[in-house]
Amino acid sequence: MAEQKIIEIETRLGPHKIALESIVRFPRGLIGYEDKRDFVLLRIREDVPFMVLQSLEDPGLGLMVADPYAFIPDYSFRLGEAEQNMLNMESPEHLSVLVTVTIPVGRPEEACLNLTGPVAINHEARLGLQVPQSEPGGHPVRFPLRGK
Repeated sequence: MAEQKIIEIETRLGPHKIALESIVRFPRGLIGYEDKRDFVLLRIREDVPFMVLQSLEDPGLGLMVADPYAFIPDYSFRLGEAEQNMLNMESPEHLSVLVTVTIPVGRPEEACLNLTGPVAINHEARLGLQVPQSEPGGHPVRFPLRGK
């Protein structure tokens, strides 16, 4: 068995040790952060559906993300053929879909999921892509987390 290579990264939450093979490359970056390409998913706690998508290039850039299906079992996500090719998709079992979580400062009861800019990650190829979803009328769909 090959020895796992570990590096230590700095985050707003302090230092974290991560395995090099857990790094996900975003060839196009993320919307608003196109120059940031390498990220890792950090668990906040094992018993919550939230994680941090942490930039390796910028210790201050960590986006809270969640599995939308934990909140909306029938969440609809579209991934076109071009996106599948960019992600080197060979099997849907390798794909994870995450959405960003917005928590207004001082108002956690107003937290919501941004369903229009999901992030698709092929864990097998270690590639990620933000895949904007369009809704009729062009309005962003936000799902409040109240009561969750």
